[in-house]
Amino acid sequence: MTNPATLSTPARRKARRTELLHWIAVHSLGVAAALFFVLPFVFVFLTSLMGDQQALTRDLTPNSWHWDNYLKVFHTDGFLTWWRNSLLYAGAGTVLVVVSSVPVAYALAKFRFRGRRLSMLLVISMMMLPPQVVIIPMYLFWAQQMDLSGTLWPLIVPLAFGDAFTVFLLRQFLLTIPDEYIEAARIDGCGELRTLLRVVLPMAKPGIAAVALFQFFAAWNDYFGPQIYASENPAAWTLSYGLESFRGAHHTNWNLTMAATVLVMAPVILVFFFAQKAFVEGVTLTGVKG
Repeated sequence: MTNPATLSTPARRKARRTELLHWIAVHSLGVAAALFFVLPFVFVFLTSLMGDQQALTRDLTPNSWHWDNYLKVFHTDGFLTWWRNSLLYAGAGTVLVVVSSVPVAYALAKFRFRGRRLSMLLVISMMMLPPQVVIIPMYLFWAQQMDLSGTLWPLIVPLAFGDAFTVFLLRQFLLTIPDEYIEAARIDGCGELRTLLRVVLPMAKPGIAAVALFQFFAAWNDYFGPQIYASENPAAWTLSYGLESFRGAHHTNWNLTMAATVLVMAPVILVFFFAQKAFVEGVTLTGVKG
């Protein structure tokens, strides 16, 4: 491509217009997609800062900025309790899933044993099984046998036994780690547990970060689970389920509803913003080797 600095003024302007049109042609779809995803968030945020009456109009920007709407949401009865429950569910669930799934994924990826392919087939089959299929026997077990209805424990405890999607994703990532590193650790006298902790886990940080974010987002946004197990006890509601009750109580105050929505979305956005590099790397490298 000709360097614009070496051209005359008319030719330089023409070259710059050509470069601009080329940039627009290359990035137009990306810009359009970005606007498609960003504009709804901008609309929600701006509406959250409007007054009660303006939020019911067609105005797109606030006439005056009502930052106190967020304080009103926080002072709503139960909102901080929902926040705490969501952190407990998402945080504890993420830790339990990662801790329980890593050894299983490591065994499926690096061990050679009879029934290995069948075990992997069962994991994939569990991924295809909708949760609604087993919800009735699971509810009867937790509600009648364990008497834990009205709490979040029926959602948290099963995560201590792994998750099919997490095991599959981690297994695919661990396949990308060369076997030579593991064999060298075994030759040096490391047992399987020490090899996993000292050799495999440091190399698998991107994959672990990816599955941890997937699980955190899934638990934070889960509406179906809390509705089934915790709907009868407002003290056990999460933000995703409590937001529906908040909207019903403030159905004419769209500014407060949007402010509550922003507060529900904020942790997810912040977590992804600070961990996006590890997340993208983990997802990109997963499945390179089958």
